[in-house]
Amino acid sequence: MSNPRSIDELLTIMARLRDPEHGCPWDVQQDFDSIAAYTIEEAYEVADAIDRRDYDDLRDELGDLLLQVVFHARMAEEAGVFDFADVVGSISDKMVRRHPHVFGDASFEDAEEQTRAWEQIKADERRDKGEEDRSALAGIARGLPEWKRALKLQKRAAAVGYDWPDHRPVLEKADEELAEVRAEFDAGGDAARLEDEIGDVLFVLVNLTRHAKVDFSRALRHANAKFERRFRRMEALAEASGTSMAERDLDSQEALWRRVKGEEREGEDAASSNRVESAP
Repeated sequence: MSNPRSIDELLTIMARLRDPEHGCPWDVQQDFDSIAAYTIEEAYEVADAIDRRDYDDLRDELGDLLLQVVFHARMAEEAGVFDFADVVGSISDKMVRRHPHVFGDASFEDAEEQTRAWEQIKADERRDKGEEDRSALAGIARGLPEWKRALKLQKRAAAVGYDWPDHRPVLEKADEELAEVRAEFDAGGDAARLEDEIGDVLFVLVNLTRHAKVDFSRALRHANAKFERRFRRMEALAEASGTSMAERDLDSQEALWRRVKGEEREGEDAASSNRVESAP
């Protein structure tokens, strides 16, 4: 581990960057709205580093994400609304309040009961703030990525018993929604209707990942990485044969795709065989 560094050092750096006279012009001109997109981007880059198990990169990306918190806190301090210490105090109080089984006398039989208690505590917090929405769906942020908001909506509904018993009816529902998309295409493909029907398919797929206990975003990241890996290999094969992907027709491109998939299967089979042979 490296020598310990204080958060005060980072706070001082941020204050210097935001100094109207001697700071960085770019940092000085930023506001909450302009920085929000960077905050979201940094959170995704943290997730990417975790997915790649690149812990050196994870350290750096966590630093970038921490900088976002410090940046927002500094702007809030300048506006006289709160400062970094208030942020730390707020989350510390919240963690203690939401974990009465750790910091208090409460006890829960299992994680499911604790999750229900967590949601009730959050509902109580909203009520104490004067929020009048009593729906089970209250308090779900509209700024979330839509897949994440869909997941939270489904979890809240499930918490009051509105849920499929397992994955099988979800698969049936997915088939039903896909059939409606096909029917809409066959009927002429009205853009508004297709948007509605495809939205239903996506909502069901989020539900399917929930029942499978699979993270929707992680699954899609893996699918993206797989496609990119295979497509780049296709480009390399095309170039080696003296052509480009753009010069090949779709059948020829598809043949390359099948070849790349075959190479991957052979590699997976060889790796599996080596593991078996090296087993004690």
